[in-house]
Amino acid sequence: MSNIRRKKSGKVGRNDRFSFGAAGNQSIGRRSPDRDLLKRRLTIILMALGFGALGLVVRLVWLQVIDAPNLQQKVQDQQTVTIRPVVPRRTIVDRSNNQIAIDRPSYTFYAHPSLFSEVIFDKGKSKKGTKVKISPADMAQRLAPILERDPQELQVKFQQRQTGVLLGTGLGEDIKNRIRALKLDGLDLTQGELDYTRFYPQNEMLAEVLGYLDWEHKPQAGIERSQSAILERKVSQYPLTKEASGDILPDRVTADFLHTDDLKLRLSVDLRLQRAARTALRQQMQTWSAKRGTVIVMDADTGALRSMVVEPTYDPNNYSRDVENYGKIVGKARQTSLLQNWAVSEPSETGSTFKPINIAIALENDVITPKTIINDPGLIVIYPGTPPIRNSHLEKNGDIDIATVLQVSSNVAMVKIIQKLNPNVYYNWLQRIGLGQKYGIDLPAEGQGKIHSRREFLSSKFYAANTAFGQGFTLTPMQLVTLTGSIANGGKLVTPHVVEGLFDSEGVRKDKPTVPEPVQIFSPKNAQAVLEMMETVVTNKRGSGKTAQIPGYRIAGKTGTAQQVVNGGYKDDNQKITSFVGILPVDGKHRYVVFAALDRPKGGKTALGSTVAAPVVKTVMESLISIEGIPPSDPSQVGKEAKIK
Repeated sequence: MSNIRRKKSGKVGRNDRFSFGAAGNQSIGRRSPDRDLLKRRLTIILMALGFGALGLVVRLVWLQVIDAPNLQQKVQDQQTVTIRPVVPRRTIVDRSNNQIAIDRPSYTFYAHPSLFSEVIFDKGKSKKGTKVKISPADMAQRLAPILERDPQELQVKFQQRQTGVLLGTGLGEDIKNRIRALKLDGLDLTQGELDYTRFYPQNEMLAEVLGYLDWEHKPQAGIERSQSAILERKVSQYPLTKEASGDILPDRVTADFLHTDDLKLRLSVDLRLQRAARTALRQQMQTWSAKRGTVIVMDADTGALRSMVVEPTYDPNNYSRDVENYGKIVGKARQTSLLQNWAVSEPSETGSTFKPINIAIALENDVITPKTIINDPGLIVIYPGTPPIRNSHLEKNGDIDIATVLQVSSNVAMVKIIQKLNPNVYYNWLQRIGLGQKYGIDLPAEGQGKIHSRREFLSSKFYAANTAFGQGFTLTPMQLVTLTGSIANGGKLVTPHVVEGLFDSEGVRKDKPTVPEPVQIFSPKNAQAVLEMMETVVTNKRGSGKTAQIPGYRIAGKTGTAQQVVNGGYKDDNQKITSFVGILPVDGKHRYVVFAALDRPKGGKTALGSTVAAPVVKTVMESLISIEGIPPSDPSQVGKEAKIK
């Protein structure tokens, strides 16, 4: 009964798990379908976990072993920033270490017209002040004097855009301070990492030597161009470690980061002498209304240039303005000629200043001696029926010695002297002294002059005759100075140069000399003979260089008045270059060549090398004597009036 009750109740007790009898035997050992499904699922999960673990192991091996170098490089790249420090261009100094070209921080200037305003403070009232808007016209009037711009031009710019109006780049500290002193809103001065400007403290004083950098910081002329490779400091890129925030880790910065050398490029020019030469040249150009002029002072022994002046000139700090203003005078087609150093780059006929060189050539070939007498009848005919060659003043000098030939600058006598030379030998000498060649000055755009080909030169006696008195070929003023230096230094042809070298702050040179060794072209004996003849040009009463005398000092010299070719002839008295080349001191072991030339002075027949150029050389020599401390040959004569023998 009890069993029957249990079945009816539907409840199975703890002991009712198995049934007896046939029915009970059929249920023994049977698995539930749910359990099989559960087991299969568990197996799948375990397999998935196994494969996953295996994948992780494989991935871990890949990352830790196989791909480790690549990952390490990526990490390093993410933590490293490469910086190239901005290093200023090297400073240039003169021979006394005066700074003549430097790099300085500069600024870019933007205006935001929509923000133009200023704060007005009422006296005795609120210290906070009241902000008042400024009109574009008012702002233009305030900024124009500082920027040296037209107010109307600035106003137009302000009306075109409401923000981000570019008003200037490369602005210096002085302009920045003046702009900030206005205390106006809407003006933005920024300084980027590349904002450095080349600045020339002496303005135009050394422009023809230094040159300039354009608005892209590219050198365009002078030493800035020819020596750019050593003026630009070599800067390496530095890899620095940074944090995730972008901050550089200070413990990872190398010791030489931002290190720059203190080397300066020293030039041979003397700022004091340069200033004296420019002043003298400008005054004489104004007196004679000359179009242009040049002064060159060279150390005859070394070729080092102590001064090189070219007028008119420009301010390398503001060359574009000066070129534009010059264009208003000479026309736009010629305005860029202001930037040209014509003393180095433009050859022209030298005139009589070349005669001492021809005398030296004649002495070297033993066709004359200092005591040779030449008859000067006032004219000479090269070929029958052709126009004669005459002296400049049409005078007849009669029988004269070689020194007198230079004193009176006789064209006729010079032709007769050169006629004593074999034309082929003479041409060889012209090539030997460098005519038609470059002399290797360390300034850019050197002209090489022109001379007829050998075949053409030998085809007619006219070519040798013209060359005898300085016509028919061309030289630059710098090349003429170099040739005259060979007379002053004992016959050596030196290389003219303005670079002395790279020096550190202790005055120790750090680069090697690059100037070639001098070449002996004349014997010391013949060079000295010509030098003494040139001295008589200054001291003798017949000498054309009397105006260059300085009492107490022995000076040699030679005048030149080279007419320029106009329509195939030499007829216009105003189309000429007047020049004078001097040597100081004749009796000194260390000599200087001083040259001056003035192009197209007005004055007709009175405008000569003796009247126009020689006084400039005298003034420059007086400054040279003071600066270099050159002792007088005769101290008793210093300060007295010049005596003419």
